[in-house]
Amino acid sequence: MLRQVIHRGLQSFFYKLGLFVSRHPVFFLTVPAVLTIIFGFSLLNRFQPDTDLESLVAPSHSLAKIERSLASSLFSLDQSKSQLYSDLHTPGRYGRVILLSKPGGNILHQADVILQIHRAVLEMKVNYKGYNYTFSHLCVLRNQDKKCVLDDIISVLEDLRQAALSNKTTARVQVSYPNTKLKDGRSSFIGHQLGGVMEVPNSKDQRVKSARAIQITYYLQTYGSVTQDLIGEKWESEFCKLMHKMQLDHQDLQLYSLVSFSLWKDFHQTSLLARGKILVSLMLILLTATLSSSMKDCLRSKPFLGLLGVLTICISSVTAAGIFFITDGKYNSTLLGIPFFAMGHGTKGVFELLSGWRRTRENLPFKDRVADAYSDVMVSYTMTSSLYFIAFGMGASPFTNIEAVKVFCQNMCVSILLNYFYIFSFFGSCLVFAGQLEQNRYHSIFCCKIPSAEYLDRKPVWFQTMMNDGHQHTSHHETNPYQHHFIQHFLREHYNEWITNIYVKPFVVILYLIYASFSFMGCLQINDGANIINLLASESPSVSYALIQQKYFSNYSPVIGFYIYEPLEYWNGTVQEDLKTLSQGFNTVSWIEQYYQYLRVGNISATNKSDFISILQSSFLKKPEFQHFKNDIIFSKAGDENNIIASRLYLVARTSENTQREAVELLEKLRPLSLIQSIKFIVFNPTFVFMDHYGLSVTMPVLISGFGILLVLILTFFLVIHPLGNFWLILSVISIELGVLGLMTLWNVDMDCISILCLIYTLNFAIDHCAPLLYTFVLATEHTRTQCIKNSLQEHGTAILQNVSSFLIGLVPLLFVPSNLTFTLFKCLLLAGSCTLLHCFVILPVFLTFFPPSKKHHKKKKRAKRKEREEIECIEIQENPDHVTAV
Repeated sequence: MLRQVIHRGLQSFFYKLGLFVSRHPVFFLTVPAVLTIIFGFSLLNRFQPDTDLESLVAPSHSLAKIERSLASSLFSLDQSKSQLYSDLHTPGRYGRVILLSKPGGNILHQADVILQIHRAVLEMKVNYKGYNYTFSHLCVLRNQDKKCVLDDIISVLEDLRQAALSNKTTARVQVSYPNTKLKDGRSSFIGHQLGGVMEVPNSKDQRVKSARAIQITYYLQTYGSVTQDLIGEKWESEFCKLMHKMQLDHQDLQLYSLVSFSLWKDFHQTSLLARGKILVSLMLILLTATLSSSMKDCLRSKPFLGLLGVLTICISSVTAAGIFFITDGKYNSTLLGIPFFAMGHGTKGVFELLSGWRRTRENLPFKDRVADAYSDVMVSYTMTSSLYFIAFGMGASPFTNIEAVKVFCQNMCVSILLNYFYIFSFFGSCLVFAGQLEQNRYHSIFCCKIPSAEYLDRKPVWFQTMMNDGHQHTSHHETNPYQHHFIQHFLREHYNEWITNIYVKPFVVILYLIYASFSFMGCLQINDGANIINLLASESPSVSYALIQQKYFSNYSPVIGFYIYEPLEYWNGTVQEDLKTLSQGFNTVSWIEQYYQYLRVGNISATNKSDFISILQSSFLKKPEFQHFKNDIIFSKAGDENNIIASRLYLVARTSENTQREAVELLEKLRPLSLIQSIKFIVFNPTFVFMDHYGLSVTMPVLISGFGILLVLILTFFLVIHPLGNFWLILSVISIELGVLGLMTLWNVDMDCISILCLIYTLNFAIDHCAPLLYTFVLATEHTRTQCIKNSLQEHGTAILQNVSSFLIGLVPLLFVPSNLTFTLFKCLLLAGSCTLLHCFVILPVFLTFFPPSKKHHKKKKRAKRKEREEIECIEIQENPDHVTAV
């Protein structure tokens, strides 16, 4: 009883709303237009891109950020940039270049050319307010001699050049990999500076035979001042121009450059590349909506309503964008998906209202027909819009740990609300005017009076075709002229009979089993998308650089800083064994290891604290080859006693080309050890900020949204007209969501912020299209399930097909945007639309004929009513025999 009361109350409310809109169409047409103009100007004036890529795509709350703060408080990260090598996420300002020799070449034989390029970088000048700045003015300085920090591969190349000038063979300069001995006696790790290495066979010291690539990084100082940052940005721009010039001058080398703003620039480049394609997409959607709303009947055809429906969604999206920027929002390329998301939901309401209008009786006044269409359609559209708002509202909650996802969901919530308001106001007013034209028999395109049938019969065929109002199609068994709409005619006369054919059903079941198998197989292979290049323009310098870097410099993981943050008895044998255990399997750059070796070689005993620290300070750190280790130890003095309160060493693991995944595994292995070991330490690399629990952070929004929708559907079991409608809706949404998830994984789509947003949208897109079909089916009173599903498809199939076809055709231009972000968006939304279409037109029409709800009780009720009516008629005949003929 409560279900019927709520449903009738909502229908009554929307009937009155439809009447109100139909009586004041000018008001409801003007107010949205004025709002769009106001907020549209604010969009133009306050547009500002977000330049902080870390805050957007890295998890907002992660242990890696806490570890970064702690590590920075012990040792300055700005001074440690050269040691804490990371692939793409190096902090601060820098310039990096990869020099690649031709296939079969040896980059070490071109030391002179590389050093010429190096000198050009050092001599490059940047003018700022009349002053010229070179690299020496901006570089990070070494503490011991206040010289610029340079990669050790430069020293190796200088040795090779000197050997060439002195007529020595390069074999006399022994270069080992990954650790090599420098001229000053230092042992240096060059695993990230020399790539594509081939070693001398059977070489004990891993001597290099040849190498394909060299990577050099120029680190700039970061003082935190605006002026320093501006000068650094200009230096980076000049660095990119210089590398381009050097590429033209040295055709025998391939140069790939990267600077600190490259990632953000190439991330934002997607928006610039997609602008024209989005306009093409809009034109395609306008064309599809216009054609699908047309009929041969010039009176009842509504091409302009399809066109105005799409424009309604466009102006509501412009208003939402204006509100976003007024509230100090900053644009980022992930927001490219909002127009497509909003269009997919908004046009569904437009086409449902058009279908609702076609189902109304023609003999009613146009205002009553608008009210009937609102009463019929807006209840379902309100429910689906509410679920959109709940899903994206949960995505915008504090539980979401990725800022880009949170910003997108917040903007999407505003877009959904405005879509809903604009459809019942602006588009409703357009429906009122179109209905008035139809009632007064005006042409749907030319807006002229339609001539009478007698007048048309005297005109040529082409004129009759243009002015045909469909009167000749009406027959004794087909009183609804709207049934001549080509989609509705196709569904009624052809498709409904075919899909419910008993010989088709087994093939549909087999098709679903194949679909479920591939979906399940894909769900078992899900990969997290922590790789930042998934969001960049595909032909950008950053992506080219990352691919070359991954190919030639992926033998070793990023350098992991191992920070011991409390006093430790380094002279204790047990502690030494614990340190060896922790660093086992790693290539270490460690003062501890070098110091222990120094003591062994010199046969020096340091088994107590005083001897250990005394020899360390007075002898070991005084040697030129070990002086750089002073930066890795923090001493404190209490009276006459010195203590080591903190120290650091560096760990590098051997990896394959999938460096990022293995770096995450290293982090997950090392971090728990810090809790159970007696040695208190933390591990850090700038890359960890982007990868720390990324999989959990990126999947949390879709889990929360899915749980929220599921909870709402379960709690409303006894509030909707039929609980089985919710049950079938839950099953359909789960099937579509898992199908999209599994198939997109098989299509090489990782779980990044774009694919997660698409999964949240898939939940709602499936509900949007399946809900009206299912609720119409469970409430149908025909004799058989087959007849019920036929009527459901006939009632809602046109709107579903119109919307999904417009949505999918609008996605096609995204395929031609050279960007990984838009490729992901295209793949996920294509799968969402295709899986939804498959369920609405193939899977559900067949499966609903097998399973509940049963329609037998409806058949019994109809038989009982017919029998009762026959008995009443018999009684009337017996009492009044003169009325037999009338009866």
